[in-house]
Amino acid sequence: MTPLKVIFLADTRPGHYHLAEGVIAALKRLRPVEVTRILVHRRWIVPTRWLRRRINAESFHPPRMLRMAYRIDAEALPKAGLVVSAGGETQMPNICVTRFLGVPNIFCGSLLRGLGPENFSLVISSYDRDAGSPRHMVVLKPSAIDPDALGRPATVPRYGPDRRPDFAGLLIGGNAGPFRYRRGEWELLLDFARALSKAWGTRWLVSTSRRTPDFVADRVAELAKDESVIVRFIDYRTAGPGTLPDVFRKAEMIVCTEDSSTMVSEAVSARLPVVGVAPQAHRFTDEESAYREFLVRSNWCRVLPIAELTPDSFAAALAEIEPIRENPLDALAAKLKDRLPGLF
Repeated sequence: MTPLKVIFLADTRPGHYHLAEGVIAALKRLRPVEVTRILVHRRWIVPTRWLRRRINAESFHPPRMLRMAYRIDAEALPKAGLVVSAGGETQMPNICVTRFLGVPNIFCGSLLRGLGPENFSLVISSYDRDAGSPRHMVVLKPSAIDPDALGRPATVPRYGPDRRPDFAGLLIGGNAGPFRYRRGEWELLLDFARALSKAWGTRWLVSTSRRTPDFVADRVAELAKDESVIVRFIDYRTAGPGTLPDVFRKAEMIVCTEDSSTMVSEAVSARLPVVGVAPQAHRFTDEESAYREFLVRSNWCRVLPIAELTPDSFAAALAEIEPIRENPLDALAAKLKDRLPGLF
């Protein structure tokens, strides 16, 4: 087949653009794809409310909005057969580019108030509230991580009191919205990692993120001097994004701070048992709470308060997890083919 030319509108937040990358990775299972990635920066002087009004106005002119609000030259856009984006800041340029080129479009995430699903060919959501919408497709949050390419086994053994992993991954986020970690909670989390290594002989692969406080990353670096505890430390401050596959390739299970829905979902997609750990001060939106409940209900993960982390509570949580067996990229590709048959 001829390559499908895709314009990928990306913001600067990994939790957003990784979703769109997951959709593009699924498209590649169906036909060759050529991607043009365009970084979206909205000019701060252009308010969101004004943009919504203009998009819904009869006098709406996509090239003018792209130029005024995003400094994107519509005439310089490459020919394409599909537009893909994720994250609120990319919704309106997605609509503009789509209407200008006259091609289908996919958006991943929740729609801004005042922008209806009719503006998109397909809206990919992970929230049950959208299941009844004909333009929505509700799935596990997309991820470009391919468990087969990572060498992940199709069937993962049950870990717990009687079967202990040799290697575990620890993904550390940080404060985000209503998630607030106390300094003592970070100490408890790292004390737990050290205690598990001593009790089980399990060694850790640790990765921080852009939200991780410097003092936490420094504490991990100090702990990583003991290779009986941490076998590898990936410091986001020097490594940057895109390093999680290095953890997923070797780890047998994942501990992930609950502030990052994307990190939790990517670990689940990699066919790994996942234990989320939460600070005392945290809260989800209703839809995000329903999504996390879906992950737990599917037995793909469990959640423990940081204050209750012990080798025994951790073993009990691990014993209840049965990782996903299918390749999520194959499952997403099949659904995309069903919903957008004209592209394949």
